[in-house]
Amino acid sequence: MDATFLARWAERDRIGPSARSALREILDRLLSERAPVAIGTLRAGAAAVAELDERDLVYVSDGRVVLAYPWSGTPTPFVTVLPGGRERWVCCAIDALGIPAMLGEPVTVRAGCHHCAERFTLTVTPEGPVGDDGVMAWVGERDDLRGKACTGL
Repeated sequence: MDATFLARWAERDRIGPSARSALREILDRLLSERAPVAIGTLRAGAAAVAELDERDLVYVSDGRVVLAYPWSGTPTPFVTVLPGGRERWVCCAIDALGIPAMLGEPVTVRAGCHHCAERFTLTVTPEGPVGDDGVMAWVGERDDLRGKACTGL
């Protein structure tokens, strides 16, 4: 990993207790509700969310947290189907592949091919993808990384 990338993540890790609490609540709500989270409904309040937004840990629009990595409250090209059939949008391909390790259980990922745009389904366990050796994540360097990440599988 390059030093700039690592420094950015180290800076993000230094969020205060209120922001950390807000992030946990936001992540839980995006997972349980599948919708943007109104800032006014959060226990930690607007200052904590502003700190998260400043460090690019959440994306805020119109008074709502629209995404908090890895979850999105609005449609993206990446859908994870959780055990029990709940569908949740995730921010990018890498997030989709990491959800099973984060939750400790397998999920189904629905996405599109970066090369041909064909839609496909992939089972991913906490140990990694199952049954399709031809799947790759397309990752590239971008000038403006805010709110952007790997957008193709």
